[in-house]
Amino acid sequence: MSQPKVELKDLGLIDYKECWDYQTKIFEETVQQKISNRKFPATKAETQNYLLFCEHPHVYTLGKSGDLKNLLIDKNQRAKKKASFYKINRGGDITYHGPGQLVIYPILDLDYFFTDIHKYLRFLEESVILTLKEYGVFGQRVEGLTGVWIDTESENPRKICAIGIKCSRWVTMHGIGFNINSNLDYFKYIVPCGIEDKSVTSLQKETHQLIDMEVLKSKFLKNFTSLFNIQIV
Repeated sequence: MSQPKVELKDLGLIDYKECWDYQTKIFEETVQQKISNRKFPATKAETQNYLLFCEHPHVYTLGKSGDLKNLLIDKNQRAKKKASFYKINRGGDITYHGPGQLVIYPILDLDYFFTDIHKYLRFLEESVILTLKEYGVFGQRVEGLTGVWIDTESENPRKICAIGIKCSRWVTMHGIGFNINSNLDYFKYIVPCGIEDKSVTSLQKETHQLIDMEVLKSKFLKNFTSLFNIQIV
């Protein structure tokens, strides 16, 4: 089987809503193409796969299954912190995005890969775990929870990566929030992912050094490409 082609787009620092709209456009076009292919197989066209890298200005997002009580500051307080807020259509609870966090949005047609959401989530986690390993940091999973953690057996387990996705007709959107040089103070104003007994960390905090984001992206891309057996275009 040939390697699926995935187009990489690095959007830099981009407003959350602008990026969400862009994701949604690609996602809906892909879903509609799949519907058309099924109805009219004689004119079947290939769908496209994308991998989006970006950072966002300060923003809190609440997933479909989230509880608004996990957002601990009101509109006026958010304005002082220059943080926006959106209820969105991914799974999971509340999370924070901001400068210094690498956000990764794979918009993939899983029919090119495997039609197994749990396997897809584990591959996303593994791509982060492998990247952390290159910095001497041991990333782990917590049974029953999605994301990547540090020191899960200690008295201070820390989450370094949040994952939340949407999938329809085996097309994915949303994805990974990987804390690299993040301002962790912003996590104080939420109950991250609705989990009260675990704190949040960043790669900068764990390694005690400022991380070169471009080098980090290259390492992540290498691991993601290998795991998913894709060709980046």
